[in-house]
Amino acid sequence: MASVDTHSHQIARAIDWLKDNFDNPIRVEDLASKAGLSSSAFHNHFRAMTAMSPLQFQKRMRLNEARRLMFTERLDASAAAFEVGYESPSQFSREYSRLFGAPPVRDMKNLSQVSAG
Repeated sequence: MASVDTHSHQIARAIDWLKDNFDNPIRVEDLASKAGLSSSAFHNHFRAMTAMSPLQFQKRMRLNEARRLMFTERLDASAAAFEVGYESPSQFSREYSRLFGAPPVRDMKNLSQVSAG
């Protein structure tokens, strides 16, 4: 049981680090090292805690932050994409559509209509 608590703490520290650095490129090996785990152990414990891989977790954080920036700060999709660490607007748009079910422009239009009415 103590081992599970330790792993949870190690993964929680890595998640905190990811929250502060999600807009930067990451290597899972570096995250594992920060957590004091091998890459495979880190990956397994991370997935057990979050139901996602570390890179999926980072992607979700990036996309959620970009959505927030577009909606609350009125950034366009390209500016939001670059702000959260994407280098390719087309990749951002594809991944955004996959997560939110619509391309960024249409999603913002839908969100605006929902919040207005």
